Amino acid sequence: EIMQYTAIIPVKQNSGRLPGKNLLTLGNESLLERKIRQLQISGIADRIIVSSDSDEMLRLGLKMGVDAIKRPKHYADESRSLSEFFKYVVDLFDEQHMIWACVTSPFFDENLMQEAKSIYEKNIGIEIDSLLTVYRFKHYLFDENGPLNFEVGERHQNSQQLESIDLFTNGMLIAPKESVRQWGYNYGPNHYRFYVNQIQSLDIDTEEDYVVAKAYQSLLEK
Repeated sequence: EIMQYTAIIPVKQNSGRLPGKNLLTLGNESLLERKIRQLQISGIADRIIVSSDSDEMLRLGLKMGVDAIKRPKHYADESRSLSEFFKYVVDLFDEQHMIWACVTSPFFDENLMQEAKSIYEKNIGIEIDSLLTVYRFKHYLFDENGPLNFEVGERHQNSQQLESIDLFTNGMLIAPKESVRQWGYNYGPNHYRFYVNQIQSLDIDTEEDYVVAKAYQSLLEK
């Protein structure tokens, strides 16, 4: 049986920490245009859907040749739980597998998408139930009681010797549609962790993130 995929690009009109972030420009295109383009070039999805409450973003999706579905207000203002939103999303398409692709991860590109999908296809239903992207985080962490992942004094370790903690990134997630419905979430307990480097893990959520993204993009264009 041929596995079929729908890629969902979730973009809200309003974003809390960085207003209008989904339409910020990087190079000569917006973050939304960039993600649509990456998905189209990668060829990993049979269908691409822009899910948004923004008419402007929906028009942009249609202009680029993908589907655009207006998101009900209660799924955009966070008055409903995330689980309810995922259950709503999986009813938007018939394909068996969902790819979750966030525009705020501009350096998770078409090549990484193809690599991640290949791993998913070979392992889904055998050893894994989903795939997500992570970054190996090796830094000193504290909570209110003191050190979390290191010791002070003579047993102190250099940061590169710390046990790594996996940092979730918004690069891409893949899971069977019916599993997403069952979990009320977009990945499961037996997920595969697809490791990315620090640049590939970048998730634009603050003004500082955007400054870093623009600086790296300018290096790529030289």
